[in-house]
Order: sequence, then structure tokens, then C-alpha cells
Amino acid sequence: MSAFDNKRKKAFLAGRELCSLDDPNDSLVDRCKFNFHYFTVQDAGQNFPDWSHGDLISLLQHIKEYCNFPLSHWMRQPIGKSGTVLAIYGGFPKKSDFSHPKHVPHQARWGRFRLNHSKRLIGFTIPPELNGVEHRGSGLRYCSNTFYAVFLDADHRFWVSGEAK
Repeated sequence: MSAFDNKRKKAFLAGRELCSLDDPNDSLVDRCKFNFHYFTVQDAGQNFPDWSHGDLISLLQHIKEYCNFPLSHWMRQPIGKSGTVLAIYGGFPKKSDFSHPKHVPHQARWGRFRLNHSKRLIGFTIPPELNGVEHRGSGLRYCSNTFYAVFLDADHRFWVSGEAK
């Protein structure tokens, strides 16, 4: 035994029961996930280095908070005058300063997480009818509780409205 062993710490950790995915109270499957594979930069949006350190910390804090619940929860949470934290629009908006990236599937259900007054995380989910369906190539199953981030939108230019700057 090393002179640096902590017997009380070892006893405490040994006595703690570890959580299990088999536990009916485990909430892992309920929590939404974020995927940045489709992330791209266009002139209307920004790349990570374009945002301040504080804005990036805020983004990560928001994502951490969002991961506590399923996407459906955030679609019901009010924010601002009449919106919700997560809005799923469906198709790519007709009035947008962005263009549909060719590497994003045409089935994408486009939407946005509202981070603050004008900042948005733009991305998509898969259609609900694909949830749990096995992908032909990989044998893995689609998950409709995943948000695929595509753009950073600091100026509300994805879905252009009267509020856009």
C-alpha cells in the first residue's frame, strides 16, 4: 500500500451503489442529445471562433441544460413574447439568409434553439416516423431525440422575420 492511499475515500466509494442503465428510474434515454457532425459555416452565420469566449460558455451552458430533458420538453417551454425554447419548423425556410447545405438530408426537420434575444443554434431533427428504424447501412437505429446542429446564428438570420437585425 502506498503512503498516499486514502482509506476513508476507498471505503466511501466501495459503499456507494453505482447507477445502472437497467434501473427503471434511469433517465438516459429521455435526455436529448446534440450532434455537430453536420455543422457548417455560411456567410449569414458564424464559426465558433467568431463568438466571444462568454458567448461560447453560454452556448455550452445552454446545451448542458437542454440535455436534462427530451427535445419535446423544450418545444413546450415558452420563451420571449410568443415563442418556445425549441421551435421545429419542418422544411428549410423560404425566407432565410442561409442556404440548405447539400450534406444535410432532405428529410431534415429544421428548427432552432433560442439561446437569448437574437442568438440561435440552428439545426434539425429526424422525422418522428424514422425514430427507432434501423439504418440499412449500419444496422444502428435512428433517434428523434437528437438535435443535429448545423449553424450558429447570432443575428436571427435563419428564419428572417420582422425582428431580424
